[in-house]
Parts: sequence; structure tokens; C-alpha cells
Amino acid sequence: MAVTHEAAGAVGRRALARRARAAGATRHLPLAPALILLVLFFLGPVIWSVYSSFTNAALTGEGAASPQWVGLENFRRLFSDPNVSNGIWLTVVFVLGSAVIGQNLLGLAIALLMRGRSKTLRGIVGAVVVSAWVLPEVVSAFIWYAFLGQDGTLNAVMKFFGMSGQNWLYSDPMLAVIIANIWRGTAFSMLVYNAALADVPSDVQEAAALDGATGWRRLWSVTLPLIRASIVTNLMLITLQTLSVFTLIYVMTAGGPGFASATLPVLMYQQAFKFSEIGYGTAISLLLLVIGAVFSFIYVRVLKPGA
Repeated sequence: MAVTHEAAGAVGRRALARRARAAGATRHLPLAPALILLVLFFLGPVIWSVYSSFTNAALTGEGAASPQWVGLENFRRLFSDPNVSNGIWLTVVFVLGSAVIGQNLLGLAIALLMRGRSKTLRGIVGAVVVSAWVLPEVVSAFIWYAFLGQDGTLNAVMKFFGMSGQNWLYSDPMLAVIIANIWRGTAFSMLVYNAALADVPSDVQEAAALDGATGWRRLWSVTLPLIRASIVTNLMLITLQTLSVFTLIYVMTAGGPGFASATLPVLMYQQAFKFSEIGYGTAISLLLLVIGAVFSFIYVRVLKPGA
């Protein structure tokens, strides 16, 4: 009889487990459309890009009609192409100059300067900074094109004061696009650091001040360690965003003069759509994934607690 009761109990437990699994599957069923869309529009293009980088896919000709598998040929060509080496260098300079140094530090500085200020002043400064961020990228690009061009506003102001101007987009193209990207993207870092600084306990700052720590010492030893997680998050997000900047550079300089401002997104576009070499262009695009991963690894290693 005891054996019969144990068998019945086992059957009951299995039935309950089946019902629990069925209920779990039903509970997750509403997520199915979102997962399908995620696979189609995110994972699908990534897989296609990786596959295409190993083919001679093109927009015209035989490569468009029947792409052939070429193995590592695109990557051998990529690493022997001086324009790609130049593009990697320019991309790193663009990210360091406009994101890591420019947007990150300027956003932190604005957030620190606004602490303790009146609500009106903070609102005015926030509105001015955010207004550049909410503009479409192509509009921002045309604004800076009009400002820095040969007949632009900057040269007109310089001429008014008796100074000679120049075509800044031709003489200093990378500096021009870096400044434009800083102007456009600083608002995001400012908002991140505003939120992070609001969570810093005031009693910790007061205790450090009573111990004789100066403002710079409190910033370095107290404030920055407390917002370390926000710094890492902000750096990762603005780095990934800056790595993908295309419209701003293409409208302002089109990667020129020559290849003087042809970062990897611009070079990828030129190879894939201007020269119709889709396979080679997607191979270049994979470099952006690698560079983004390298930057993320550095941020996590350098800024992790105890580093």
C-alpha cells in the first residue's frame, strides 16, 4: 500500500511539474513577437554582415547576381590597405577627442558646475546644452558646415576683426568634425552625470571637507569613486555612439580632403555603396565591432572597483 501511495505521489508531482512548465511557456508567449522582431532586425543583419564579409558580394556585376565565397580574401586586402589603416587611426582619434575627452569631460564639468546653482540657471544651461542634442544629426552637420566653411560665419567674424580666415573644413577636417560632435553630444553625458551626482550623499562631502580636503581632493577621492559605475556606463554608450557617427562627417567633409577625415563608417560606406563592394565594406564594418569591444574592455578593466 505504501508503494502505491509513493507511486501516486510521484505521478502527481510529475503532473504538477508539467502544468508548471506549461504555465511558464504560456506566460512567456506574449514575448514571442518581440523576440521574432529582435532576431529579424538585429541578429539577422549581424549574421548577414558576417557572412557577406567572406564573399565578393557587390551591388553590380557578377558579385550581385551570384556572390562567391572568398574566405579571408577581404580581410587580407583590408589589412594591406593603407586607407583602412588610416581609417582606424582617424576613428580612434575621433572617439578619443570627441567622446572620451570632449563629451565625457565637458559633460562632467557642466554637471559639477551646476551643482548647488539656482533652479533657473540650471534650467537655462540644461536647455541650451540639450537643444544641440535633440537636433537631427544632419541639421547639426549643416550648421557646422555653414559655420566653418570658406564663406561661413566664423570667417565672417574673423574678417570683421581684421583677421584672415580659411576653409577650416579643408585645412583641419578632423578638428572640425570633433568639435561638431562634442557640441552635439555633450548633453547626454551632462544628463548622466547630473543624475549620478544627485545620488552622492552630501554628508560624505561634508565629512571630507571637515577633514580638510580641498575641492579638487574631494572630487578625486570622494565624488569620482562614488560615480564610477556611471562613468563606465557613460563612456561605453558615448563611445559606441561615436564609433557609428557617419552623417555628421559625411555632410561636413565627405571624408576629405582625400581621406583626411575618412573614419571607418565613412570608408565602409564608400567601399560598399560608392564602389559597390558590399563584401569588402562589411569586412570593414566588423572592425568597428572589434574597436568597440576593445574600448569597452579597457573601460571595465581600468575603471572597475579597486583598479
